[in-house]
Amino acid sequence: MSLMPSLLRLSKHISPKESPVMLTIIGILFLFALGSFWFGYSQTKQVQEKQQELTRSQKELTDFKNQNQVKRNDELQATIKSIESSYKDVIKTYETIQDLKAQKQKTDDYDKALAQSLSYLAAHNYASGEATLTSLNKQIASGQTKAQAAVVASSPVSNAAASNTPPDSGYSLQKVTSDVGTFTVAIIAADLNSTKVIVDTASDSDCSNNCPALPLSDYISRNGAFAGINGNYFCPAEYPSCAGKTNSFDLLVMNKNKHYFNSDNNVYSTNPAVIFQNGSIRFVSQASQWGRDTGVDGVLSNYPLLVSGGSIVYSDSPDPKFNSVGPRGFVANKGNTVYIGFVYNATMGQSSHTLKALGMDNAMNLDEGGSTALWYGGYKLGPGRNLADAILFVRK
Repeated sequence: MSLMPSLLRLSKHISPKESPVMLTIIGILFLFALGSFWFGYSQTKQVQEKQQELTRSQKELTDFKNQNQVKRNDELQATIKSIESSYKDVIKTYETIQDLKAQKQKTDDYDKALAQSLSYLAAHNYASGEATLTSLNKQIASGQTKAQAAVVASSPVSNAAASNTPPDSGYSLQKVTSDVGTFTVAIIAADLNSTKVIVDTASDSDCSNNCPALPLSDYISRNGAFAGINGNYFCPAEYPSCAGKTNSFDLLVMNKNKHYFNSDNNVYSTNPAVIFQNGSIRFVSQASQWGRDTGVDGVLSNYPLLVSGGSIVYSDSPDPKFNSVGPRGFVANKGNTVYIGFVYNATMGQSSHTLKALGMDNAMNLDEGGSTALWYGGYKLGPGRNLADAILFVRK
């Protein structure tokens, strides 16, 4: 039973003359009951208003999600992803074509196909653009294989007998049979007892952009070298991805003048390196093992290491550049003889198997593609683009 109706009925039976105190008490109780009633009523009303407000907010959110601008935003995000993916693919293909131009190969058909792909992409026809790029990359891969085969076929010693024995000295172009196939190898050998191996750089000090670069022939002539090969990876000026860091390199190097390049770039000290010193050569799995010893003749870091201790140490990489077929540069040793050269028409894995088949104790990959350059009495491969550094054979 509610308190308020009972108080009203009780007050009717009490006269003010009979009990003033009782009336006062009843009044206080009446006000308390009225306040409680109003508090409960207002609380219920607030809860209902909050529920109604939540319902309205939920409806507004649902309406907003269904509005055109939200759908447009989702479509815009999808478009941005397509543009980013296509841009990366175009850049990779463009840079591959630039490598071919550096190797003096004809690229007119590739240029036209790339232009057609860009036309599709500019019209937001991403499917056709990507399909054209895919087809173009297949054509390039096939063209590279044919071009390298033509170089080998035009060589004056192309008919030399197949041999898995590397030369004791000088230059040889020979066919080497490995457990993954037969590959042609252009190789130069030098005895470290009579040959000094140095690393020369176009720059005299660390350089981060617009760095100097030289053709291999200039490195040869200014050092009086009888043989040489391009050095480590660097950022060519022709590559769009190299904007702001042209002809620079990140890997550790010590040149003939005992200058350390990128000595503070510790992140790159985990890459392999080759160390040349008087009468000997040493390969390390990480450049940090070198210890910055300036008593040696030269140091060059690159990757990957292919052979170590007579065993293959290269593991397949997801990098498409490593898995594609091309000329694979290397520096290697067998005993006290140092070797430089290229394995034709090979993936990185095939190159490692070929060098093992040649009986190399150790071997490290060098730059290739548009940087391909090998010298022995003249260019055996290349000249390719100008280089940031080079490995050179100088007679003692």
